[in-house]
Order: sequence, then C-alpha cells, then structure tokens
Amino acid sequence: MQKYNATIDRKEDKSVDLVLKTQSAEYTICLTDDNPSEVKKVFNSLIVELKKGKFSFSLSDVTQDLFYYVCDEYLKQLNGEIADVFSQLKKHQLVELVE
Repeated sequence: MQKYNATIDRKEDKSVDLVLKTQSAEYTICLTDDNPSEVKKVFNSLIVELKKGKFSFSLSDVTQDLFYYVCDEYLKQLNGEIADVFSQLKKHQLVELVE
C-alpha cells in the first residue's frame, strides 16, 4: 500500500486548506468554506487514482491546533473510506494493479 502525505495550508487571509498529495496530483479541500461540489470532485479524483492501487494519507504538520485535530480525524475517516472503496473495486475487478 502506498502512503501519501497530507498537509495543512494556513493562509494569511485566514483560510485553511487540507492538501492531499499523491504520486500524480495534489488535491485541495478548503476547510473554511462550505463547498460540497469541490469536495465531491476531490473524492471522485481519488477514486480514479484508487483504481491504480491502494493508498492512504498521513498528516504531516507540526502545529497542533484545532485544524490539526480536525484534519487528523478527517484523514482517519477518509482512509477508512478509501479502504472500503478499494475492496469494492477489487471485488468487482475494477483495479488496474493488484497489490
């Protein structure tokens, strides 16, 4: 299983993003804006990447503030969903590379 990094981008304008970096792309989820369609786009892109093989994210951030704890929990949930979706893709033979 591939391990990818996730970071928190705290901007001067007070917006905060969760940045998910994979081997082929970088995805950004804004934590300070309610935009479900953007989150859905990221998830759909991650599912396409998941067809190439199973992966998970780990948080790399030194500032342990509220956003750190929110992102840590978010990634636990996301990694669980990724594992579930990957098992379904594998079950239905939709995976390009089998681990």
